[in-house]
Amino acid sequence: MEEKGDEPAAAPEPTAAPEPAVATAAASAEETEPTAATEEAAAAAAADPDFVSCLLQPPITHHNADYVAIRRLLLHRKALSSAAAIERRKDWRCNGRGYVAYRNFLRRPKNWESQTSQPSTPGHSGRWASFSAPQSLLFETDSWSSSRDLRSNSQAFSRRLSFGSSISDSDHQTRFAEPAYSFVGMHCIFDNCKASVVILKFGHMSSDLLAYGATDGSLTICQVSEPPSVLQQLRGHSKAITDFDFSSNNQYIASSSMDKTVRVWEISKGHCIRVVYGVSSQLCIRFHPVNNNLLLVGNANKEISVINFSTGRVISKLLFEDKITAMDNDHTGQLIFAGDAQGYIYTVSVNSHTGSVSRSHKNKNSRSKSPITTIQYRTFSLVARCPVVLVCAQDGNICFFSVALEIQGYLTLLCSLKLAPRVHSIRASFCPLLSLEKGEFIVSGSEDSNVYFYDLTRPKHACVNKLQGHGAPVIGVAWNHGENLLASSDSDGTVIVWKRAKD
Repeated sequence: MEEKGDEPAAAPEPTAAPEPAVATAAASAEETEPTAATEEAAAAAAADPDFVSCLLQPPITHHNADYVAIRRLLLHRKALSSAAAIERRKDWRCNGRGYVAYRNFLRRPKNWESQTSQPSTPGHSGRWASFSAPQSLLFETDSWSSSRDLRSNSQAFSRRLSFGSSISDSDHQTRFAEPAYSFVGMHCIFDNCKASVVILKFGHMSSDLLAYGATDGSLTICQVSEPPSVLQQLRGHSKAITDFDFSSNNQYIASSSMDKTVRVWEISKGHCIRVVYGVSSQLCIRFHPVNNNLLLVGNANKEISVINFSTGRVISKLLFEDKITAMDNDHTGQLIFAGDAQGYIYTVSVNSHTGSVSRSHKNKNSRSKSPITTIQYRTFSLVARCPVVLVCAQDGNICFFSVALEIQGYLTLLCSLKLAPRVHSIRASFCPLLSLEKGEFIVSGSEDSNVYFYDLTRPKHACVNKLQGHGAPVIGVAWNHGENLLASSDSDGTVIVWKRAKD
């Protein structure tokens, strides 16, 4: 007799569950099989280093996942762009158009899509002007247009660079709709000086070290970082400061004066460590950018002198037709660009080892014989596609020259701007680069107590913005290294540091 416990258990009825699993696995296997098109795309992507680099971008711990995803997506699209875009990307200089747009895109608030654009107008940026990030939405959205749009915009801009007067009023209004140089207000004010502040500069590669010289012979060193403060007040000159320059490491500062002396100061201690006496007023001065042991000085005796910083001795001299009122050197230190009291601009070759100097070229700034107040060299210009020099004269003529380094600094006039004649020796400066379709912008003081921004490529409608806040003629202007602060000085001794709005 068989027991019930020994009866075999009934086999379970088969279910249909395994079949879909098998089918899914099969489908997955089919999907993983590479096709010929996929292999070609993978090979093309592997050949592009930009594509590989965008896939290898590491996650950033202090940003959220949306940031990382957007960044990888943009890098991926950048890598898969057309051959023309790749060639254009190889030619990016400084602030390229795509870089600016991408940087501004990441800086936008999360709700930027729901906000409307508020174009700025010239003159609106002033003492307490406030700008929000979406104001440049129109420009930034256009910056993300296709390569075809970029090419057409570049061609249109090239046609505008004829430097003629064929600019329409409608184009002028469109220009103002684009954000040029907007400021959120005053960062800080220095009003300790009771004399006219005629020259001010930020330290080399520094965003917070500022110095300014006055007609009472004082030279003030201050910092503009929070909290702003005066570090040193250097006194030793008996007459007006005419110019000064920082050494490359910002350890020393050399000053020239109407008292016929050149002084070298140690900034940290506030001591004068060298005095060089001349026979005439010393009007402009520069440290040699490569050999800081050499000082280049222009004076009222129609000379450029090369002085040994260590010994205080004059190594060499070069004679000109009139007193040298302004100068600047190129980044290699092989060339000096000097201007005299009759409006002539000279290119001078310098031997950085021996200190010997020789004249290379001579140019005329304008038809009138007006002293040169500013000469500034820039390594590269997006307009000229080469080094350039800005020249400003007291009669209101502002000229923009290209520099041929291969011909010993030969200057070619590209464009000019005529402003009202000045009573003071008002200075000008290049503005930071904006983007590829922009013009060549400068900033300058004025007799009407305003700071003006001009586009040299648009002579009929040159003014693009202005800052109001000074109570006396504005004489000196200077940008810091970070290009987020602009300092200006006036004849009453007030120095205002303006804070630039984020792009």
